[in-house]
Amino acid sequence: MQYEIGRVSLLGNRKNNQDRLGVFESHGGIVLILGDGLGGKPGGELAAETLVKSVQHSLRHEIMPVEEPEKLLEKLIIKAHYAVRSAGQKQNPPIEPGSTAVVCLIQNKKAWWAHVGDSRLYLFRDGLPIYRTRDDSYVEHLYQRGEISLEKRDGHPMRNYVTQCIGLMETEPKVKVSKGIELQKNDTLLLCSDGFWEPLDDSQIGSNLVDSHVKDAITKLAARAEQSSYPKSDNTTVLAMKVTSMQDINKTVANKKSVSRKSETPLDGAIQEIEDAFNYYKDEMNE
Repeated sequence: MQYEIGRVSLLGNRKNNQDRLGVFESHGGIVLILGDGLGGKPGGELAAETLVKSVQHSLRHEIMPVEEPEKLLEKLIIKAHYAVRSAGQKQNPPIEPGSTAVVCLIQNKKAWWAHVGDSRLYLFRDGLPIYRTRDDSYVEHLYQRGEISLEKRDGHPMRNYVTQCIGLMETEPKVKVSKGIELQKNDTLLLCSDGFWEPLDDSQIGSNLVDSHVKDAITKLAARAEQSSYPKSDNTTVLAMKVTSMQDINKTVANKKSVSRKSETPLDGAIQEIEDAFNYYKDEMNE
């Protein structure tokens, strides 16, 4: 599978950027990470930064592709939760920072994701959000229980009050994990903080992703989100991966080499072997 990745993080009308994002790439898979440090609490940027570093560090000890993606994602977020708490206790004086968390694993042409808080993951296909995480927020719970309308949800004064996060509390967060989803060419996985998704509607995001390079699309969308929220714009962060081909690039290279070698005559092959040997030993021959 071949892909392109874009990332943007804007300060907005804030003193500090408490959002963080990260990408981990290996031959066996890709992991996308995003965290939004909780405002109103000290150390939000520390919490989000610790999330990214913790996940990346844990993945260095994993053999990818992993056998149990769902268990891995939950383990990564729980481990990050304790890493955030530990980082807070090391401050002088000790603090209890918190952050949202979204982690997405892509391997074997499938995607899995896990999240805590109100940062989101979308899977866009043909401009439509066919999957989206459900926010861990007070207002989202009211909406899901039918106690408020969609219009009241979007404009509710407590819409930024999250009910789950990493760090902050001693108790482990309840991590929501998806099942594996088969990816298709031109699918876009998009992780974002509430500073990105709140000022934009899903159709607006999707329509911009259809024909554009993913980096160009999210750069324009992030700027639009920031401008439309001014002068109260939040940190605006988005990380996206677009599938450009379902063909394995390594297999493509191997097939091209195979075709090239098949067209060689025995003499061509012998000459090539001599040239390869010469190139291999040329440094020793020149000594």
